[in-house]
Amino acid sequence: MPIIDSTYKPLFFFKNGFIATVYSGLFRKVTGLKQERERLLLSDGDFMDLDWSFSKEKADKIILCFHGLEGHGQRPYVTGVAKLFNDNGMDAICVNFRGCSGEDNLKYRTYHSGSTEDLEEIIEHVLASNKYTEIYLYGVSLGANLILKYLGEREFVPNEIKSAIAISVPADLNGSCAELHKLKNRPFANRFLNHLKRKLLSKMNNYPEDLSVEAYCSILSLRDFDNVYTSKAHGFADAADYYAKCSCKQFLPSIKTPTLIINALNDSFLSPECYPIKEAKNNPNLYLEMPQYGGHVGFIGKKNIYYNERRALEFVS
Repeated sequence: MPIIDSTYKPLFFFKNGFIATVYSGLFRKVTGLKQERERLLLSDGDFMDLDWSFSKEKADKIILCFHGLEGHGQRPYVTGVAKLFNDNGMDAICVNFRGCSGEDNLKYRTYHSGSTEDLEEIIEHVLASNKYTEIYLYGVSLGANLILKYLGEREFVPNEIKSAIAISVPADLNGSCAELHKLKNRPFANRFLNHLKRKLLSKMNNYPEDLSVEAYCSILSLRDFDNVYTSKAHGFADAADYYAKCSCKQFLPSIKTPTLIINALNDSFLSPECYPIKEAKNNPNLYLEMPQYGGHVGFIGKKNIYYNERRALEFVS
């Protein structure tokens, strides 16, 4: 599908990708959304918490929102989507990945960029309710990579899944990791790493046979974290193997569901390989929009409705 010309034009101050990213991550607030939490028991004995919100009128359409690295179901970049869709006649679920809802999960493993088996269990759970004839997928960053991998790797995708929207996608995980380790992104990388290591302490205490003190202390970067924990906990040889097998870019040619990707050109988290121009041109189901501005999930818009959220509603409509 031809590349979409973007109409996103932020205020001058927010044309700076760093400012847009930081403001959206730390200062944005979404109010007026009522969520109800449901605990979904998974087939391996673990759980995920789902934060539901509902349209005023009974709805047969629902959007599933997937957060990014170390996010959760109350982050404004997913609650903003849920509120907008609720206001437009659709129910929503803001998913909390394993260990991301404020309570440690039950297994040594947690979540990662390619854990599509968990996404599949959520979809099966929603379908089992027999309430929805249309399901839409919305993912941000890590969650965006996850939904694109799911859509491209599955031979069969339920007919109820009508379209998907992926925002700020690290489509090449190795390239994105390299960008995060550059000096310009050090504040973000350190913040992610501190969150991850803090949560990993409980894993080390509960599973000393899987993670030693020495191994924990050797984690000095995000790539180290993926080498020591993510890859080993989830069945990969090392970080490179994890990145190679879970990057969604390789799965994009196989996507048959109408899908919108929005990646800002000034997103400092994304390497050149994360912009799937060739894949979009060769797949009639892929729509790629590359605004000049927006940083990483920083498409600030009027009345606290972000450009990417408005585009998501337009796309599914």
